[in-house]
Amino acid sequence: MDGKARKERKLKIRAKVIGDIKRPRLNVFRSNKHIYAALIDDGSGKTMISASDKNIKSSEKNSKTDTAYMVGKYIAQKAKNKGFTKVVFDRAGYLYHGRVKKLAEGAREAGLEF
Repeated sequence: MDGKARKERKLKIRAKVIGDIKRPRLNVFRSNKHIYAALIDDGSGKTMISASDKNIKSSEKNSKTDTAYMVGKYIAQKAKNKGFTKVVFDRAGYLYHGRVKKLAEGAREAGLEF
């Protein structure tokens, strides 16, 4: 996929999606090997909570989509521990399928609302 097209989609999304201290932005980044998620307060420009598949310790070998699902559940648990229940989802220009969709499903199942 063309990187330029993703960057254009990302800019369109970021113009509309803004997180604040009460409802932070759940940002997703995926590389070929890993997936990362972060809760960001755009007002102060700070990352409040972050998680990645490197935080997930698993005994068996999982697929990348299964790992993304676990990362979503993990960041939702961390967010609930800090008192966040509602977030704004930022897919960062990635299409909403595959690993990005699984991360969102895991976060929703663990209690985040978006």
